[in-house]
Amino acid sequence: MPVALVTGGSAGLGRALSHALADNGWTVIVDGRDPDRLAAAADRPGILAVPGDITDTEHRLRLVAAVRLHGHLDLLVHNASTLGPVSGSTPLPALAHVTVDDLQHVWRHNIGAPLVLTTQLLDDLVAGEGILVGISSDAAVEHYPGWGLYGASKAGLDHVVLTFGAENPAITAYAVDPGDMRTQMHADAFPDEDISDRPEPESVVPHLLALLATRPASGRYRAADVPVPAAV
Repeated sequence: MPVALVTGGSAGLGRALSHALADNGWTVIVDGRDPDRLAAAADRPGILAVPGDITDTEHRLRLVAAVRLHGHLDLLVHNASTLGPVSGSTPLPALAHVTVDDLQHVWRHNIGAPLVLTTQLLDDLVAGEGILVGISSDAAVEHYPGWGLYGASKAGLDHVVLTFGAENPAITAYAVDPGDMRTQMHADAFPDEDISDRPEPESVVPHLLALLATRPASGRYRAADVPVPAAV
């Protein structure tokens, strides 16, 4: 039975992907900061919830221990992330208003924790010739006012994930831009807008599953560009 670790699995794309993997016979380890929401998301066979903050050292050790209980790791998905400073109707400030504390907070969640956790589980991924995925954003390559800090962190995550792939040929590494989705994070980013026209995270999952199944070369991919096989 394949084993996956999906960070930020309590809501949004992380939850949708974890459910789909479990439905396809995977054992899925998920984490999240809100224990109640995580427990609700993990309330189905095949999903193991490990509540906690990905930036916490002890929590990462618990995630590693959960993986080692199963003896192997086939997929590591860095989905957990933070937008950064949120304030009233202007959640994403211009770079001129970003503080050092803001920078450290976003970097620890969006780059530092994924880098350290990958390092801790690298031997497991290499041994199983597994797949490493970083959930990216179009803000990593485009330049939107207010999105500079978040976008820079996602560009950094792309670089970290793909460099792990370049340094470890036994694994395959993907930076994946899922596109706009109807999630709480997007609602927080646009507090004065109706985002009901955005697609649900579940609509992205078939593209992610197709990417995992076809396993093209390591690289950066837009989920929408990954073809989904026609149903039989």
